[in-house]
Amino acid sequence: MKTTRANRLVNHTEPSGVYGAGSLWRSVGKSPVVLAAAAGVVIALTHLSSWAQQERSEPDGGIQLCESAPITFSSESLMPEGHIKVQAERTEIINKQLALFSGNVDITSSQAIIHAQNAQIDQLGGQLQAEGNVTYQDPQMQVKSDRISLESADQRLQMVNTDYQLMGFNGHGAAEEILLDAESGLSLSDVSFTTCPLGGEDWKIQASEISIRKGTYWGQARNTRFYLGGVPVFYLPYFAFPVSNQRQTGLLFPEITSSSSTGLDYTQPFYWNIAPNYDMTLSPRLMTNRGIQLKTEFRYLSESGSSQINLEYLPNDQDLNANVDRYFYRVYHRGQINQNWLFGVDVNGISDDNYIVDLGSDFYNRADTHLYRTAGIHYFSDDLTFSFRARDFDTIGDHPGTYRALPEAQLSYVSDLGSWVELKLDSELAYFDTATAQKPTALRWHFAPTLVIPYRKPWGELSAEASLLNTYYRQDNIEGTELEEEVNRTLGQARLFGALYFERAQNWFGRDSTWTMEPKIQYLYTSYEDQSNIGLYDSTPLRTDVEGLFRGREFTGLDRISDNNQLTFGLTTRMIDDANREQFVLSLGQIFYLDDNRVTATREGEQSNRSALAAELDWRVSHRWYAHSDVQITTDTDKVERSSLSLEYRLEAQKLVQLTHRYVRNLSGETIDQVGLSASWPISENWLWVGRTYRDRERNRSIENYVGLQYESCCWAIRVVAQRHLSNRYDTGGDQSTNEFDTGISLQFIFKGMGSRSSNRAMLEDGMFGYRQPYSLN
Repeated sequence: MKTTRANRLVNHTEPSGVYGAGSLWRSVGKSPVVLAAAAGVVIALTHLSSWAQQERSEPDGGIQLCESAPITFSSESLMPEGHIKVQAERTEIINKQLALFSGNVDITSSQAIIHAQNAQIDQLGGQLQAEGNVTYQDPQMQVKSDRISLESADQRLQMVNTDYQLMGFNGHGAAEEILLDAESGLSLSDVSFTTCPLGGEDWKIQASEISIRKGTYWGQARNTRFYLGGVPVFYLPYFAFPVSNQRQTGLLFPEITSSSSTGLDYTQPFYWNIAPNYDMTLSPRLMTNRGIQLKTEFRYLSESGSSQINLEYLPNDQDLNANVDRYFYRVYHRGQINQNWLFGVDVNGISDDNYIVDLGSDFYNRADTHLYRTAGIHYFSDDLTFSFRARDFDTIGDHPGTYRALPEAQLSYVSDLGSWVELKLDSELAYFDTATAQKPTALRWHFAPTLVIPYRKPWGELSAEASLLNTYYRQDNIEGTELEEEVNRTLGQARLFGALYFERAQNWFGRDSTWTMEPKIQYLYTSYEDQSNIGLYDSTPLRTDVEGLFRGREFTGLDRISDNNQLTFGLTTRMIDDANREQFVLSLGQIFYLDDNRVTATREGEQSNRSALAAELDWRVSHRWYAHSDVQITTDTDKVERSSLSLEYRLEAQKLVQLTHRYVRNLSGETIDQVGLSASWPISENWLWVGRTYRDRERNRSIENYVGLQYESCCWAIRVVAQRHLSNRYDTGGDQSTNEFDTGISLQFIFKGMGSRSSNRAMLEDGMFGYRQPYSLN
């Protein structure tokens, strides 16, 4: 037996040195088994917790993990590649074949640190054994074990009676044995996993064995039990899971809901990773009232763009007397041909008007009346933009007159003509058709050059514009109408706009702030031409708000261009605090008509010489109170035409109450008068309540009631949501019912650290109306 110099140094006051010259130490230092073992164990335990979901989930924005900070590891404490440092209170080397270490042994390599009471290295560094309060640490995990055995030649690592903690993540558990062998792979016996803190394991996964065979991307778990509060609630005799950071095929978390329309509703998504750049999700959906539906989603990604195809199919809907087949499809693509050219497709369709109402949709809601069907190619440069597309709709309900543009081409060009004048050129060519054979069709060509003289400074701006608007129509199928086969409409338009920006320092409620006053004025003139001989193909009235008063047009599309001789006045005032945040914004605007409008379709029945007074208010009353309102008042009668109001009290992120009101005097012949109340408030540290109700004051009835209750600990949550709302189903004639209601309830488990989504935020945003912040201050 020989005692080394290192031992004598240790026996004094200095630790043992760094060993790198002898083959005994170098062989252990270069062995890859330590890093491989750690990586394999971490991958197995991480994927046990998430199964196949990790790439399909989005980051959790609302759920907080446990307050206990995850442990961390500094790689700076590791040794350089090829070196090992051994520190111990006593070291002995026997016949240059066996090294014995005892008393606070620390073995540090380039990959991990092992701490134990005793350690032994023999066979020229080919075997290492450590026992007695053993701790293994590397950048991925920390393992406490009774004994670690390492054989470098066979690349075999064994840890017995282990407790592990993942680095930087609140995942931990235990395993009776962890065995890694270069030939057979990784095996964990009697293993458990949870993200809950020690001593508070509200949920836990436990399996009798987890194994990862060499050369495979899959792990296997046997006799897996899921525990809630120590009670087993779910059992799987066998399942496989991916063991790489790449997307892998497997089951995603199911969705379980219930409603009077679908009955008990269970969806089980299955993710299929076909190739690195395309995949598919198959989601069988069992509805006790309707049958089994299959939802599929195919995604494709290339260097130049992305595509997605969705198909939903429900054969023989049991809830309908005819047992009809029902479907939904969507084809979506966005791609870049080169630096300037883009190509896009968005085509959607459904089997019947009530598909979205009865079965729901990830892309549309029950209030939508049209599904997009568009395909186009687009060009962009600094001066020129060009679009060529086909624009169609799949209509929902009784909307037979909807026109489609097949095709439609638009070109816009902007150029400087010297230092003071800009040239703008807008043009369009479109052909309008409809599914109704008796309605007119039209070819439309529009050409509109504009000269602009802009002058912009920090204190204000002045802009003068002169435009020529020429539109040519060739209309067919016009028998029995007032329309003409050929129409060439030429209009002139002039616009003069000016604005000033005043600022003044102000002390508002004891705080330094800046008060702004921003008056603006616009004169607009558009010549008149009779347009009753032109059909309405893509023109509908635009909503008039403060900003809309200055846009110079009252319709979408080009079929109606109203004659104008008018002045528009607007005023905006802001209060900005010393942190450059808007505390208060008030805007007012109104149009004064200098001549009567002769395009009868523009403001039919109106004889006033001025528009409704439009006003908007955003007010951060305090750091807890917020208000938003917009209103339009007919000044001749002092009647409110449109208004909305939102008042919110927010104590913190999860403590808020919001009151809303919406009013429209005449919307398609009906009056809209709705008031809503939304609230989110914690009942206690772990219990959260979210509720919302909307009431139709015109018909004196509720149109939506929504309530959600959630229990949330630091590592798991359970949510129950119940709601009742208008179903908005369509009858056989395409008319929408306003008297039928749908009632539903859903249950959802959330396991933190396992790819779950946010909690209270999702409950607030669910439902027909959903939660929106009531202000748009910067």
